[in-house]
Amino acid sequence: MKETLRPGLSRTETRIVDRSRTIDFMGEDLRIYGTPELLRDIEFICRNLLLAHCDVGEDSVGVSAAFDHSAATPLGMEVRITATIAGIEGRRVVLDVIAFDAIEEIARGQHTRFIVDMAKSKQRLAAKIAKAQMAGAAER
Repeated sequence: MKETLRPGLSRTETRIVDRSRTIDFMGEDLRIYGTPELLRDIEFICRNLLLAHCDVGEDSVGVSAAFDHSAATPLGMEVRITATIAGIEGRRVVLDVIAFDAIEEIARGQHTRFIVDMAKSKQRLAAKIAKAQMAGAAER
């Protein structure tokens, strides 16, 4: 991580609530921004903020999220999401998030990400896959 990563840094991005971001189970007249899609957008915006302060070979992964999705946003409306670094503990970064549509606040909460060394993560994942394959072979 670069020394530029510090509490108080923020990033704001906008998204249009397109069809792929909406729920469909209440019918066409009630297509609104789905909570899972809001979370995905929050994760990407937080990641984009952190990437500017990561060293080569680093990235970040989400490890927790807690937020209230408090208002419905209809299909086609623009949403503005802001992520602000609230705290840093080693490689763990806590971000405050807030989102507004054109009318009101729609979400508020926190998202925690962990800065990872991608080469080390790849090694750990490969070891886990190998272990799972061995366990599967032993069960057969």
